[in-house]
Amino acid sequence: MVQKTAVIGLGSMGYGIAQSVLREGHATFGVDLDPDLCAKFIAEGGAEGALPDVAADLDTVVVVVLNAQQTQTVLFGADGVVPLLKPGAVVVSCATVPPDVARDLGARSAEYGVHYLDAPISGGAVKAASGQLSVMAAGSKDAFAAAAAVLDACAETVFQLGDVGAGSAMKAVNQLLAGVHIATMAEALTFGMTQGVKPETFVDVISKCAGTSWMLENRAPHIVAGDYTPHSAVDIWLKDLGIVLDIAKADKFSAPLTAAALQQFVAAAGQGLGAEDDAAVAKVYARNAGLVLPGDA
Repeated sequence: MVQKTAVIGLGSMGYGIAQSVLREGHATFGVDLDPDLCAKFIAEGGAEGALPDVAADLDTVVVVVLNAQQTQTVLFGADGVVPLLKPGAVVVSCATVPPDVARDLGARSAEYGVHYLDAPISGGAVKAASGQLSVMAAGSKDAFAAAAAVLDACAETVFQLGDVGAGSAMKAVNQLLAGVHIATMAEALTFGMTQGVKPETFVDVISKCAGTSWMLENRAPHIVAGDYTPHSAVDIWLKDLGIVLDIAKADKFSAPLTAAALQQFVAAAGQGLGAEDDAAVAKVYARNAGLVLPGDA
């Protein structure tokens, strides 16, 4: 069945999701504040039409914005889409937000007869574009059924985790590990440099040893190449690890490794690196140790 879908937020992840949904033959509207991105997507075959004009006919709205505030604005702000949707439509909410925010958005959507799927994503821009994301999803059976066609188009694995809020809780766990892994990778790579281990040798050897991680294998090559084009920016981790620590604090759970990793990303942002790829956290270690990373003068 051909679905009418809007993907709101055409960043590196959202654009790939929109491409994947479109590739499966669904009528797909790309929505973003950047008109050039919208025009680019239309040129690739995306559907034309302003969101307020097409909302009543949509089956699915995928929201791939930065944070909880933007998600709330998109769904229930002055020009919020949820009140415009038909009963039975589904919102697939992909941003990393606290579980209580997801539960609130789900309840507010239900007041309009709209299903809400708490559906944070993992896999990066490449897997978004190839339709191979992992989705940590939570919601009702009806919400999963309504979103099935779009999930099939953009995801390789969909975890059904229970009620709304459970997906965001799992994403917080994932982000704790991912953020710590990136910071630890940067620490290990630069520590190796102090011992004469070249960054490219670090990647070649450690990626085949027990100390590796997906984040190491994905991000360390950025340092080797001296290329900090943002696939996922440093500033993302101020938000995501901040969410983890807020949840931990509320539950009186000590998370010292998360706190230490967050401080390294804060330091990177303070050095003007916030918009660079998150592998740029290695520059904090390098500057402190007087090291010269690849690509640096």
